[in-house]
Amino acid sequence: MTKYTYTAKNKEGKEYKGTHEALDKFALYRDIKKEGGQVTSVDENKKEGFGSMSFKIPFLGGVKMHDKIIFARNLSSMIEAGLPITRALSIMQRQSKGELKVVLTRLGDEISKGVTLSEAMKIYPDVFSMLFISMVKAGEESGNLILALKNISSQMEKSYSLNKKIKGAMMYPAVIFSLMAVIGVLMMVYMVPTLTETFKGLGVKLPLSTRIIIGISDAMKNYFLLMIGVVIALIAGVYYGLKTKKGMRLSDYVFIRIPVIGQIVKQVNAARTARTLSALLSSGVDIVVAISVTREVIQNSYYKEVLAETEQVIQKGEPISSVFIGHDNLYPLFVGEMISVGEETGKIGDMLSGVAAFYEDEVDQKTKDMSSIIEPILMIIIGAAVGAFAISMLAPTYSLVDAI
Repeated sequence: MTKYTYTAKNKEGKEYKGTHEALDKFALYRDIKKEGGQVTSVDENKKEGFGSMSFKIPFLGGVKMHDKIIFARNLSSMIEAGLPITRALSIMQRQSKGELKVVLTRLGDEISKGVTLSEAMKIYPDVFSMLFISMVKAGEESGNLILALKNISSQMEKSYSLNKKIKGAMMYPAVIFSLMAVIGVLMMVYMVPTLTETFKGLGVKLPLSTRIIIGISDAMKNYFLLMIGVVIALIAGVYYGLKTKKGMRLSDYVFIRIPVIGQIVKQVNAARTARTLSALLSSGVDIVVAISVTREVIQNSYYKEVLAETEQVIQKGEPISSVFIGHDNLYPLFVGEMISVGEETGKIGDMLSGVAAFYEDEVDQKTKDMSSIIEPILMIIIGAAVGAFAISMLAPTYSLVDAI
């Protein structure tokens, strides 16, 4: 059992907070609903101290996304071929290695005891997300586990592909800037001190830019370990600062509003929201649960708030499209309009699937365009840096010529 701190609203609409122990978040939502409340936000209470630590094998959270996709796809194919789940898991377990092998062995053991696949998956929350478990559970309840597993593999594959495209677009500038930093440090530590000795021998007055570079070089040479420590401390401070609620909120705000990048962030979140909701609804998951799970999948806090508002709108019996249309600063207007059409035709899942495909293609094209734009910008930045360094180092020579 896990202890949760939650915020909920009673029948009169008044907000209240409380703590509750439940098997998972689904059980918590169900229990609070029975009491007449509607959960608006949930936080899991982390256990602290050695004595209260639950036993976990550290590497179990390291199952790769690609392995999960193959697992869902192969399991659906084997069940469709007529194999029992336990035998299908046994076959995949023998073909797997490392952490996935351990997970599949445990799943098979639990199912042999009469536990459902979705319940067995809850043992490994670091491996199987709420989205994965929800879709499996819906498939079990509807009697169509095969379709649910196919939807899971398709959804994860598209999400995985989208993430790879985004990371790929960011990789090139990251590598270039890293190399520039390394080369800059080497020049400051080894090359500039040699030139500094030469300048001292010339006895000319050094320009401001040259003195600044020499000052940085001296600091790096004399206090190298200290400066490395300061840089590491700054990076660690920023990293842990961004892990706090205020830090995450700030980074979410900044990323939405950065020119070019902000537009891609909005389209990525639109694609993820539409893809996740479509997959859940197609698997037979209740709309309220589907919105709740989607809120867990989305990382940006501003988008989480929109989905939390959507949950409240559903409870009032109002169309959810009104929420998305009302937040066109986050979700493009096209998303709300397509959901509205889906509500009118009774095909929200199909409409969301189309929306997801559209924005996935848009992100794909924009990342390609961004890669072509970044290259000349990087060349300008590199050229400017090299030019500034060269001028600063050559300026004393010109001063000497003028003196002669």
